Amino acid sequence: MQLYIGNKNYSSWSLRAWLMLAKSGVSFDEVMLELDTPEFYQTLAPLTPSQKVPLLIDSDITVWDSLAICEYINDAYLNGTAWPEDLAERAKARALAAEMHSGFNALRNEMPMNIRATRHVELSEAALKDIARIDTIFAEQMQQVHRAQGGWLFGQWSIVDCMYAPVVLRLKTYQINLSDDATCYLNHVLASEALKRWIDAALLETTMVQADEAGTDV
Repeated sequence: MQLYIGNKNYSSWSLRAWLMLAKSGVSFDEVMLELDTPEFYQTLAPLTPSQKVPLLIDSDITVWDSLAICEYINDAYLNGTAWPEDLAERAKARALAAEMHSGFNALRNEMPMNIRATRHVELSEAALKDIARIDTIFAEQMQQVHRAQGGWLFGQWSIVDCMYAPVVLRLKTYQINLSDDATCYLNHVLASEALKRWIDAALLETTMVQADEAGTDV
């Protein structure tokens, strides 16, 4: 199995798929491609119609898009256990994952993932609204006894935690203050050994992607 990803410092979508594999214990080879280079597109062109990362190749199966990769790994290797078992909880987890997958555009645009940096950004009302919604999601899930059940959004780790991990890193980079309950979840994610491995690798990278160098140094 091969997982094609972009620079670990910047590629939030790559992180989601990588974290799914890392947390699942599935063996895979990592292929890192430098973002925004001719080689990036030349390598991906014959492999995926999207010419984007992440890209998973498992024997004769090709899967692109981070959420699709998470679903594939869950179906093929985890017997569906990467979603909550309870039907209502599973439905809510899927809704939250889809909300992250398709929304929060202002936050994404104004606060690009940049693990190496500590920055300040002047945020629009739309981005502040996105942050408030994120805070609500994190806090509500922690308040609903999930903190005591394992610390993840639905107690035990699930796909929805993969989807929100890059947001946690953005909140850290741009020094965003959250409510106490939301901060509890943020700290739990940052303490994850799998995520720490990604962060450590990102800190060793030296490539700069200027489009993702938002804000001023703190």
